[in-house]
Amino acid sequence: MTVAMAARRTTGRTARLSRRARASALRGTAYLACVAGGAVMLLPFLWMLRSSVMDPAQIFAYPPPWIPHPLRLRNYGDAFSAVPSLRYLLNTLTILVPVVAGTVVTSACAAFAFARLRWPGRDWIFALLMTTLILPSVVILIPTYLFWARAHLVNTFVPLILPAWFGGGIFNIFLLRQFFRTIPRELDEAAYIDGASPLDVFWFVVVPVSRPALITVAIFSALAVWNDFLGPLIYLNDPNKFTLALGLTFFTGEYTSQWQLLMAAAMMVIAPAAVFFFAAQRYFVQGITLSGIKG
Repeated sequence: MTVAMAARRTTGRTARLSRRARASALRGTAYLACVAGGAVMLLPFLWMLRSSVMDPAQIFAYPPPWIPHPLRLRNYGDAFSAVPSLRYLLNTLTILVPVVAGTVVTSACAAFAFARLRWPGRDWIFALLMTTLILPSVVILIPTYLFWARAHLVNTFVPLILPAWFGGGIFNIFLLRQFFRTIPRELDEAAYIDGASPLDVFWFVVVPVSRPALITVAIFSALAVWNDFLGPLIYLNDPNKFTLALGLTFFTGEYTSQWQLLMAAAMMVIAPAAVFFFAAQRYFVQGITLSGIKG
């Protein structure tokens, strides 16, 4: 019996070690695959970075060098002064700040109504709104432009700002609604017993515990405005009102042969968005996981 028990224990220990070894091998393979995929995704960014500090001869050399020699850091100064970059930045921020504020406020209000309030047809209306996600934006492009043209608001920032204050987008409403639904309803009921109104529950109960989701919506909205090209291209005609994305495109048309300046300008546009994303990454991850309240 003793020998049989020892053999079984040895067999069980060997099986556990084998399972651990397989799990470690799978985990290592997954990590390597993620690193390889990340390196592939970073390759265009690294190519743009090295080209931004090279002269044209180095950019088009074959085989292409990866390490610039010498470094031409003045490319950034030349690119910054070649176009009214400060004006483009100010125009972008003029659109970005109210759009982010409007998106967060109105999408949070709409999501609260769909997630925490009871009213007839709530789920049917939400399902109908969700179907608009499959509607391509180009389908409503011409009608929307005609509306703003007849309102004499083309070549202003209004068509780029005002829609954010009317719902904030169904995707943002969906994201916040899913997060709000994870908050225990006992908090609402306790607030109502104390005499709170739905607005009080929204502001003092739901909003404080939903900060990660709200910040996630703000990140999505800010990056969308920062990278938006089609909207400014359609509605803005005055070069003094161009945004960074639109100004970069016109910079490309004017300096097509000076690729070092183009790459430097593109780096200056990408860098703030990348810094902003990584600075808010912790809230972004928390909001995407829709964890709600734990414990």
